[in-house]
Amino acid sequence: MLRRFPLWLAMLVQLVPAAAEEPPAYRMPSAALAAVVDAPTPPTAVLSPDRQRLLLLDRPEAPGIAELAQPELKLAGLRINPATNGRSREFVYTGLALQPLAGGPAQRVTGLPAGVRIGDYEWSRDGRHLAITLVLDRGIALWLVDVGTARARRLTDPILNAVFGEPIIWLDDATLLIRRVPAGRGPAPLAPAVPSGPIVQENRGQRAGARTYDGLLASPHDEALFDFYGDCELALVTLDGALQSLPIRGLLTTANPSPDGKYILVETLRRPYSYLVPSGRFPVTIDLFDRTGRRVHRVAELPLNEGTATTAVRPGPRNLTWRADAPATLSWSQDLGRGARTRDQRTARDAWFTLAAPFTGKPVEQQRFEYRIAGIQWGANDLALVTESWSNTRLVRTWRVEPGKPGSARTLLFERQSEDRYGDPGRAATRRNALGRLVLARSADGGKIYLHGAGASPEGDRPFLDEFDLASRRSRRLWRSAPPYYEDFVSFLDDTLTRAFVARESATEPTHFGVRNYATSEFQALTRFPNPLPSFAGVRQEVIRYQRADGVALSGTLYLPPGWNPERGPLPTLLWAYPREFLDAENAAQIKATPERFTRVSATGPLPFLLAGYAVLNDPAMPIIARKGQKPNDTYIEQLVANAQAAIDELVRRGVADKDRIAVGGHSYGAFMTANLLAHSKLFRAGIARSGAYNRTLTPFGFQSEQRWFWQAPQVYAAMSPFNFAHQVKTPILLIHGAADNNAGTFPIQSERFYAALKGHGATARYVVLPHESHSYRARESLLHLLWEMETWLGTHLKK
Repeated sequence: MLRRFPLWLAMLVQLVPAAAEEPPAYRMPSAALAAVVDAPTPPTAVLSPDRQRLLLLDRPEAPGIAELAQPELKLAGLRINPATNGRSREFVYTGLALQPLAGGPAQRVTGLPAGVRIGDYEWSRDGRHLAITLVLDRGIALWLVDVGTARARRLTDPILNAVFGEPIIWLDDATLLIRRVPAGRGPAPLAPAVPSGPIVQENRGQRAGARTYDGLLASPHDEALFDFYGDCELALVTLDGALQSLPIRGLLTTANPSPDGKYILVETLRRPYSYLVPSGRFPVTIDLFDRTGRRVHRVAELPLNEGTATTAVRPGPRNLTWRADAPATLSWSQDLGRGARTRDQRTARDAWFTLAAPFTGKPVEQQRFEYRIAGIQWGANDLALVTESWSNTRLVRTWRVEPGKPGSARTLLFERQSEDRYGDPGRAATRRNALGRLVLARSADGGKIYLHGAGASPEGDRPFLDEFDLASRRSRRLWRSAPPYYEDFVSFLDDTLTRAFVARESATEPTHFGVRNYATSEFQALTRFPNPLPSFAGVRQEVIRYQRADGVALSGTLYLPPGWNPERGPLPTLLWAYPREFLDAENAAQIKATPERFTRVSATGPLPFLLAGYAVLNDPAMPIIARKGQKPNDTYIEQLVANAQAAIDELVRRGVADKDRIAVGGHSYGAFMTANLLAHSKLFRAGIARSGAYNRTLTPFGFQSEQRWFWQAPQVYAAMSPFNFAHQVKTPILLIHGAADNNAGTFPIQSERFYAALKGHGATARYVVLPHESHSYRARESLLHLLWEMETWLGTHLKK
């Protein structure tokens, strides 16, 4: 006999809160998914400057949570490990090997201590030595590898200061320039037991809109800690370990030697600091020193930059670097301000300047450009390639200029929109010159350069190498990757420009490296790495194409679990996506997926769930396209739902997915997408949103490609904020966030307040905070628990 529960008891069961009192514990997913976390990672491969060897750097497995739980300081946008005086959460390597390109087995580097953790590495320009940094418990030390003997030895004690990035660089083949902790530095300043007064910020009419940043300075004590850990001094270290200190000290964010090793470009932060922006916008002094530490020229003193218009840049010199084809010539870009004109009387926004040693003359204005200078590739006095771009229109131009003739006529080589992947002509190939710097690779007569790129096409990416005639501006294809392989040019190996170091993979073979001879079409393999996850060998993948209701062409990569066929019926399906804005529907329709690429399975991606019996549609196109007279985000919700509907319709049409058992998920902006789809449609059975932002009023000065401020488009910010529509979310949603998220705009409070709104309206929701994790999750315990959460959520809401 069916017994009925009293109404009050049924109501009580519904009102019991979802286990907020669960004791914190890391959980384990199924064995097949756990194996993804512990799968070996192939080594990183780096070509030596003399093109004789391949450096193979061993990558470790996921670190333990204990490593992430070490003390960490968040100062001026930096994350600092006070024990090592370097960045926290930095990736390290656990071993080295040298692979001769001429053939033979790789040789392991010996002499390193057990349990080694290698941070940075730098080749000497002659390729005979490799400088490396070892991250120890109480600091960072400089070591040296003799490439001929493959043996490492220590050069310094753990004295390096890596707070502002890599602390070592070669001055010449026998001398290293280092940033070190000042000798005799005392203990770190202690926090005051009693505050001396309130913390006050004041603005006197200055317009200073800045995006939302994490870990900024917030008190005088923070400033003192920033001064203490950032303070460093320069020193020279020779191959025998002899150390010579230079009289250059301060918050040195840059120390870049000239190609001839005679000068050092130094950028030094100074006060006043800011509590609104990270250290990259603090006041900075830019100086040139000789190698004895004597200042020879002050380039600029730049003030605090707390905010600019979205398309504006910091006033004064920026992107300072050395000409790669000259012994000691400084190069930089600079905003011209309003009213400036180019030679042909167009509006000029940027100018490009150079200044040669001994730096006593006036800077030379090389050229003016209509848009922002995005990069320079050096060749010689008669050739450099300068790229300019403009974010509002996605316009990208590449010019041929003659640095030896400042102000002379220049030639436009390429013009396209950055979102047009099919039209990308590629990037110019380089070679090393006598100064050890990378310059344009040119034909023997100097009239041709060589372009390589992804080769995006309707069939997928087909990497290529072209010979480009500078006079006629025409390309001749020398080589194009073809199925079943995906082969990508990396670097020329000799001055004949017929042999190249390449990376090669296929749908069944992970990336390995080899030598391609373009004259004979021969390929010689140098490395062979095993499939790290043989369990995925039976997974089927296909690039599928379909259309949105308005005719926009869409595509994505469909993965099917091992052993599935249509006779077995439709599958529970996970759709994992990330929306992108476009100005043009044709560009939005371009294919991104490539069937010849090896499937790389990440514990933080959707593919592990193939082993749990799910179909996965990975990275289906979610274009948000600007309509005539509008910005892309003016119709964000409408287009987002249409994209999702089209993907679901195609999956159901193919017999792959059961329309009542489809989940949607994403990370960061993909999480934002997920929440909006659940708030504005009933297309999905469950959602997974990780490390997202859900209330756009908390990012009022722009987000993603949205350049308008909240006050310029309040209706857009409101319509795009799923927080405002929490009452409409009726689909179960899993929220996951790293407790130490450092990404601009995705602070943990975004998920915290969204969950509170969902709970307030009675939604089915679960909120998981991963201790010590940042925007990307790293600890082994976190990754395993992440998979358990997602596997459990999908199993609860999608499985029959």
